[in-house]
Amino acid sequence: MGEYKPAPVNTDHITLTAEMEELVEMLAKNAHDVWASQRLKDSWTYGPHRDDGKRIHPCLVAYEDLPESEKTYDRVISEQLIKTLLAKGYRIVR
Repeated sequence: MGEYKPAPVNTDHITLTAEMEELVEMLAKNAHDVWASQRLKDSWTYGPHRDDGKRIHPCLVAYEDLPESEKTYDRVISEQLIKTLLAKGYRIVR
């Protein structure tokens, strides 16, 4: 197996509208909810400090209660998803 070289789609030229920024936030919240739902289904619980052995995670809270750094992680993923679709010629229509 060779050295892994990430090659993300270049989205530097894509600017999102205010409406698309709202979509980014909605997708970020949904991504967190999907992640949290799976964790809870797998018997994880909330705790102030992460402990994988005990299945405790500090981010098992509502999206609105996450630290800004965690929200930013979800937003970046969601923003890049939308920008990649647009860069590849897809249109997002409401």
